[in-house]
Amino acid sequence: MQPIIETERLFLRPFKLPDASRVQELAGDIEVARTTLSIPYPYPDGAAESWISACNHNSDAGNGFPFALVSKESNVLIGCMSINIASPHQRGELGYWLGRAFWGKGYATEAAKALIHYGFEDLKLNKIWAAAMAANPASSNVMTKVGMKFEGEFKQHILKGDKFEDLVYYGMTRMDYENMRS
Repeated sequence: MQPIIETERLFLRPFKLPDASRVQELAGDIEVARTTLSIPYPYPDGAAESWISACNHNSDAGNGFPFALVSKESNVLIGCMSINIASPHQRGELGYWLGRAFWGKGYATEAAKALIHYGFEDLKLNKIWAAAMAANPASSNVMTKVGMKFEGEFKQHILKGDKFEDLVYYGMTRMDYENMRS
């Protein structure tokens, strides 16, 4: 069962179907979609409900844990951070997005630290990694701030809209995590 994780300013909890309208509102912002790998623009009606159902299925199967990022102060959903699991390799991939009004406030870094702890301590992963579009340096900054190391760049690796985008990859092994904690 997916836990609820508490940080200084956030609750990280499983998504619920009533979150769908807020997900569509936040993820449907062209600036959010432009800076993420898998969010479409325009964001189609009904897609948030389907996505939340898929999130719950993946969580139940132990394949991934998407967390709604909820502000403790306002009790409002502000974004998403997930850790998707490749069990045979004891590896997890971080993915995230925030509503534009919440950019630059440290929420992604705060949530990423919590999920890295969850991944290594609770899920017993050996590695956690993340990818971002090279054109999104804010995402790369989050990865660096939480202790992930740059592992490489794949040129023109994805087609986003009508443009090929470079992806940058960051990672942290269990040994990196343990060294950082000591």
